Amino acid sequence: MRDGGGRGRGDPGGALFRSLGDETRLRIVARLAAGEARVVDLTGELGLAQSTVSKHLACLRGCGLVDYRAEGRQSFYALTRPELMDLLRAAEDVLAATGATAAPSPASGRVPRAAVA
Repeated sequence: MRDGGGRGRGDPGGALFRSLGDETRLRIVARLAAGEARVVDLTGELGLAQSTVSKHLACLRGCGLVDYRAEGRQSFYALTRPELMDLLRAAEDVLAATGATAAPSPASGRVPRAAVA
């Protein structure tokens, strides 16, 4: 285990929440909640560079939240754990209960307008 405040491989909970703590990854999760997508689909729909999408998909795959299936030379990415959306809805409920305001999240089924434009 690596020193660094529990950020090593022995801290899967921390890794999960760090992976969800990035707005770009949340945008990707929101899109994948609607169905599988290729990297080219994600870059076009979210207005992100291919390298950015690939980097964030690798992180989400590393946490076991996303996987892909190959079809010919194309890879189709999808969420592996539908209960992830329950977790994000619960986070929205906690934010609402504490009076915090947050931008629409993947759990609400809405992608912020800036995420698509």
